Amino acid sequence: MVCAEAEDYLATMPQQTMLFLDPARRDEHGAKTVLIADCTPDVCRLLPQLMSKARFVMLKLSPMLDWHKAIADLKGTVDEVHIVSVGGECKELLLVLAGKVSVSSVDSGSLENGVRVYCVDIMPKAEADGEYKRSEFCYTIGGAADNPPTLNPQPSTLNSQLSTLNSQFLFEPNASIMKAGCFAELSQAYGVEAIGPNSHLFVSSGRIEQFPGRKFAIEAVCTLNKRQLKQTLGTLKQANIAVRNFPMSVAELRKRLKLRDGGDTYIFATTTMEGEHVLIICRK
Repeated sequence: MVCAEAEDYLATMPQQTMLFLDPARRDEHGAKTVLIADCTPDVCRLLPQLMSKARFVMLKLSPMLDWHKAIADLKGTVDEVHIVSVGGECKELLLVLAGKVSVSSVDSGSLENGVRVYCVDIMPKAEADGEYKRSEFCYTIGGAADNPPTLNPQPSTLNSQLSTLNSQFLFEPNASIMKAGCFAELSQAYGVEAIGPNSHLFVSSGRIEQFPGRKFAIEAVCTLNKRQLKQTLGTLKQANIAVRNFPMSVAELRKRLKLRDGGDTYIFATTTMEGEHVLIICRK
């Protein structure tokens, strides 16, 4: 064990295979920091030394960090990005550095090409026995396989899917994928179609067990028209409500629908490709 400042020890430290850094995320006043340069030690300033001392460097950073900016700040050294969510919440952002420092390139997009992104989600199987299940979705930025078709389906195709409720399914990506923002890659990999450009919800005519996120069977779709609401919701008294790219909050919508929280029914309020506000009523 060595008791010393990281900056001081780094100068005399022997060559290593991997270095692991968990920079302090508090400033001198105790306030939380997010940017790499504001953490202690300043990894950006130490970057040339770090890369000269080890073949790999792993950084543990704030899950709130803009990882695209981090790749640019770390000047082409990032080889892998690991986004880890636990229990539906993004908990860890791990960057693996293995490249050479590029001080000449100013195009952050080119620095991202070839970076491998791992979206890891860990969910408890049953709280009683403490068991967990793990899913992973990975892709390479700028790789040959990462030229997906447009994220947004044609309105006619999507409307047809939403109106055909037999064997119709809705998919909600897990927290790691939401953080990664890899919706086009997800759409290509699993053959699902986005409901809208900012809804981050997907539909498919078939059940996809491997989809990295929650899966629902669609029972009905309606607008906020009073007659449609009455016909669709019927005697429903409670539901789990979520809003995505929708002009009302959960509380406002719950009050309008007069529904208590809970139960087996899930209602996703969102906006379609054509700008129509709809409610998608589902069950897990």
